[in-house]
Amino acid sequence: MTVQEWIDGYFRAWRDRDADAAAVLFTDDAAYLDQPYGEPHRGTDGVRAYWQGVTATQEDVATRSGMPIVAADGRHAAVEFWVTMRNGGIEITLSGILFLRFAANGLCEELREAWHFAEGTLAPSATWGT
Repeated sequence: MTVQEWIDGYFRAWRDRDADAAAVLFTDDAAYLDQPYGEPHRGTDGVRAYWQGVTATQEDVATRSGMPIVAADGRHAAVEFWVTMRNGGIEITLSGILFLRFAANGLCEELREAWHFAEGTLAPSATWGT
């Protein structure tokens, strides 16, 4: 699996609110850090449980991802994302970056998120994602 295929699968799983599709993108011992201060969600079961909870209140999810930046080793990547949705009935926009480390088989062994959100449906700037 290429980095771009992985990214496409991740955002497809988010749009579909499909925790199983998200979980299969990760190694059995993966660390998924949705914020920097807590414990990571561990392994495919941890990813699945996190996604089931976090996407339960999301509706009308629309995702965009920028051009990924992939390190020379092919194992490390970063990609911007822009997501609009209704969460708990409120229109919101999330903008952020995924920092990724991949195993040799193309599955993610570590994901770290950094994001901001605002109420309303906002459009990215003209240079976003490039």
